[in-house]
Amino acid sequence: MNRATRTAELAKATQNDPRWALIVVRDALVDRTFYYSVKTTGVYCRPSCAARLARPENVQFHGTCEEAEKAGFRPCKRCKPTEPSLAKRHAATIAKVCRMIETSEESPSLNKLAEYAGMSAFHLHRTFKAVTGLTPNGYAAAHRAHRVRAKLGNNQSVTDAIYDAGFNSNSCFYETSNAVLGMTPSNFRAGGANTDIHFAIGECSLGSILVAKSERGVCCILLGEDPALLIHDLQDQFPKANLIGDESRYEDLVAKVVGLIEKPGVGLDLPLDIRGTAFQQRVWKALQQIPVGSTASYADIAKQIGMPKAVRAVAQACGANTLAVAIPCHRVIRNDGALSGYRWGVERKRVLLDREAHA
Repeated sequence: MNRATRTAELAKATQNDPRWALIVVRDALVDRTFYYSVKTTGVYCRPSCAARLARPENVQFHGTCEEAEKAGFRPCKRCKPTEPSLAKRHAATIAKVCRMIETSEESPSLNKLAEYAGMSAFHLHRTFKAVTGLTPNGYAAAHRAHRVRAKLGNNQSVTDAIYDAGFNSNSCFYETSNAVLGMTPSNFRAGGANTDIHFAIGECSLGSILVAKSERGVCCILLGEDPALLIHDLQDQFPKANLIGDESRYEDLVAKVVGLIEKPGVGLDLPLDIRGTAFQQRVWKALQQIPVGSTASYADIAKQIGMPKAVRAVAQACGANTLAVAIPCHRVIRNDGALSGYRWGVERKRVLLDREAHA
């Protein structure tokens, strides 16, 4: 066998190995599951190494760093395969920054956070958003909002709750209170008292449907068999709100939502009043980006929001969604393609997906 033939066979063997395709795209998700070495350089790398792609005939695969070193290769100085991956190092650094934000009485400045992280302000801002899906300022705001909700829920005074949550003045909080709580702090603490929630009930091919609207937008879309149970569900979400139903002017609102169910391709052009934790809102935003007729797995969504290990938390966020169809949690399925649980019943999920597939 001449040298050219041998080289061609080695290249073909490498290219036929599924691990080669992961190296070509530099897939960081498979880092530490295998390594590859390059005969011409004498080094071994992790799959995501950003170094120039080696010729396939010079590549060998290894299960561990020890195996590669036993074969006579040394670790790459660029991707540092013996150290935690860059993604993990970034995640660990950003986790420390998050703890700093959470334990500070006032939101630290970007420069202060960058100094603490040992990064430039620009690099920290970009890395923080890549890891958490939020800017440092956005994370701080979401954390303060969560603390306000928790403290108001414990019947703490509004003023004490505002300061304990990290707002340095009443005016600073009240400027954003409607976006944070969806209502005034006093009304939030009182379970939505003095807040008007208008709703109407209709029928569609999936059964009964309840659509509720606050002054900010549609805040609830519920599906079921029994209209009375839908109203009870709405009351549980807004226990002391002023629920106003059976108004003819809201029948058009229901009709628009029913239209989305019956003809999903038309879309829903209505303002939404979306309330949830920062994590839930990241998940729900990702769900809204799934095109009609397409699906994604819980793992896909977890990767999209930059938290590939948070699959179970993603599933819980899908289950907490109260805006059926408008936030399309029905488009999320299991990795094996099977339909998993759906707040409004798996059969409704199946119908929605079949209908969208032919939209």
